[in-house]
Amino acid sequence: MSKVFSLRIGNTPLLISVPHDGWQIPTDIVQYMSNAGRGIPDTDWHVAQLYDFASERGASMLVAHYSRYVVDLNRPADDAALYPGQLATGLCPLQTFAGRDIYLDPIDIDQAARVEAYWRPYHDQLTQSLALLREQHGYALLWDAHSIVSRVPTLFDGDLPVLNIGTWDGRSCDPAIAAAVMSAAGQSDYDAVLNGRFKGGYTTRHYGDPDNGVHALQLELAQRSYMHEVTLDYDRGKATKIRVTLNAMLDAYEGAGRQ
Repeated sequence: MSKVFSLRIGNTPLLISVPHDGWQIPTDIVQYMSNAGRGIPDTDWHVAQLYDFASERGASMLVAHYSRYVVDLNRPADDAALYPGQLATGLCPLQTFAGRDIYLDPIDIDQAARVEAYWRPYHDQLTQSLALLREQHGYALLWDAHSIVSRVPTLFDGDLPVLNIGTWDGRSCDPAIAAAVMSAAGQSDYDAVLNGRFKGGYTTRHYGDPDNGVHALQLELAQRSYMHEVTLDYDRGKATKIRVTLNAMLDAYEGAGRQ
C-alpha cells in the first residue's frame, strides 16, 4: 500500500476522492513548522470517516495521508491561481486560512520535490482509477469530498452554507447530473448552493470531462454539519443525519449518470 494514500476499489462507476483529510507531516518538514502550523487547523477533519459508507455503496475511495500543508492536492502542480483576484493558500501554503504563519522562519520550499513525492503519486492513481472505471462502465463519476470550518473571514463572508456543490460552472459535470444532485440536496434540512464560493478546485476542473464520459463534482461541507468546530470532535449524531443526505445526493449522482 502506498504511504501517500489509501485506495479501496469498488464495483460501480463512482470514485470518492478525499484529498485534505490527511494529517501526517514528514519529520524533515515538521521541524521547521510553528505551533500554528503543527496544529494543521485547515484539515478537512473526519471526512474519510464521514464517507466510510462508500464501501456499502460499492464505490471506490481514494484518501490522502499527508496534510495539505505538505502539498495541496487540490491545487495545480504549477501553483496557478484557481480563483483570480481572491486569497489563495497556494500549493505549499505558508499561512493558515486565519493568516498565521505555518513556519517558524521564512523558508525556501522545494515545491518540485514535494510535488514528485506527494502530489504526483496521488494524481497518478486518480488518473488510473478514473480511466479504469470509464473502461469498465463506459463512464466515471468523481466526487471530490471536502469540508471547511463554517466561518473563514479571509475566504468568505458570514456562515458558509452546509452543502456547497461545485462543477466549475457546469464545465466539469453534465448540468443535468448536477441539477439532480442539487435537487436531492434541496430536499434536505441543509442549505445548499451550486457553484457559489466553491466551484471546485484543481481536481474537479482537471478531471471533469463530460463530453468524454467523466463527470467531476466537488462537495465542500460546512463542518458544523457533522463535528464540533471548536473541539474538532466527530459528532456521531450530526454525522448520522447528514449521511442520509449524502447518500441521497450520491444516489442522484449515480442515477443521473446512468441516463
